[in-house]
Amino acid sequence: MTIGNVYPKERSRGKSKRVLEENAPLLPSSQVGSETLNEFNGASFSGAVFNLSTTIVGAGIMSLPATMKVLGLVPGIAMIVLFAFLTEASIELLIRFSRIGKSIAYGDVMGDSFGKAGRMLLQICVVINNVGVMVVYMIIIGDVLSGTSSSGVHHSGVLEGWFGDHWWNGRFFVLLVTTILIFAPLASFKRVDSLRYTSALSVALAVVFVVITAGIAVLKLLVGSILMPKLFPDIPNLASIWNLFTAVPVLVTAFICHYNVHSIDNELEDSSQIKPIVRTSLTLCSTVYVATSFFGYLLFGESTLHDVLANFDANLGIPYSAVLSDVVRVSYAAHLMLVFPIIFHALRLNLDGLLFSTARPLYTDNLRFTVTSVALLSLIFLAANFIPSIWDAFQFTGATAAVSIGYIFPAAITLRDPHGIGTLRDKLLSVLMIMLAVLSNGVAIYSDASSLFNSTTA
Repeated sequence: MTIGNVYPKERSRGKSKRVLEENAPLLPSSQVGSETLNEFNGASFSGAVFNLSTTIVGAGIMSLPATMKVLGLVPGIAMIVLFAFLTEASIELLIRFSRIGKSIAYGDVMGDSFGKAGRMLLQICVVINNVGVMVVYMIIIGDVLSGTSSSGVHHSGVLEGWFGDHWWNGRFFVLLVTTILIFAPLASFKRVDSLRYTSALSVALAVVFVVITAGIAVLKLLVGSILMPKLFPDIPNLASIWNLFTAVPVLVTAFICHYNVHSIDNELEDSSQIKPIVRTSLTLCSTVYVATSFFGYLLFGESTLHDVLANFDANLGIPYSAVLSDVVRVSYAAHLMLVFPIIFHALRLNLDGLLFSTARPLYTDNLRFTVTSVALLSLIFLAANFIPSIWDAFQFTGATAAVSIGYIFPAAITLRDPHGIGTLRDKLLSVLMIMLAVLSNGVAIYSDASSLFNSTTA
């Protein structure tokens, strides 16, 4: 998964590197010294891979089988691979311009190229994207544990299946308990590397989901109880062509991790490791995405829902179907619970930088840290109880903030080229990324708006 060997040579910063406030945004500079270095001598390669992979593999994976239903298997898998390559290319550009400009945060790179307005625009997009993504996490957790309804059909949740329908296993109460007992404690950590163990566990849980889903699909395929799904999309009319573009925002959202790359890089003992870390993470995540998309769509075909986890409430037609379904759903719900604090970390930093750019660092103000965290958790919790579908949330964030963070901003920085290091290849690649991003997501927004208008007037 390599876009050329164009990463700049980087100097190892070693254990004695100076940790600035922006370099480890929530660590006080007053603590930099022998005590801090003894306690934290740099994040490990594996820890960084797990944290970046956890940033990537989130809720987007649950909608990827639905994108196969829209695109067909061959174009769908090809698009996953294409976006993986584009993501590596955009991160490489971002890191290269960060190095030359001595920028240690995404906002610094945007500020270096476009001034204060550029920094603020980036922070706004990160806030919109991360709030949208975490709302999706909560929606999926609610779907898994409490059930959901789609097209007039109710898909029961795990708790409903185990204990029946009660007030205490309803969506509102389950999400409230999850927020208080799981999200709030995990969101209280002030350093990304503190989450390396939960990130490793979250990746393992995602793999469990993929392995079980693949096993069920292969078993049913061998006994002839399912048919091969369509390889290419059905295009009977012009409207169906526009509909193909609605899958693009979902694919964009699935690979967005750019806002955490600097935080992970800044905590590395040797910053030259960021290149193999990015490649390893993208390779791992792309493999998981392709497997999930293929086997999820193979298993459910044209009945695949926007949130494929909701499909696992039915009898799968194999021995121990109920047990396997519950394991799949609970394991991925637990995965999302562990992903949540990684995304929340970047959200809190960017919102604080947007609202309190001249205030003292967030880590030194426990009251502001607590109030910001509580306010964000409350907003996400309330939104998750009112937004009906993860597809709706993905379409909004993916077509606006996510595509800007992942592709438009890195390309714009390269075209602006404030330090004169961009090559012709970089410029051409940047123009291509911007054209693809604007065209495909513009058509996706138009298609979604047309569908919504037609459904309301019908």
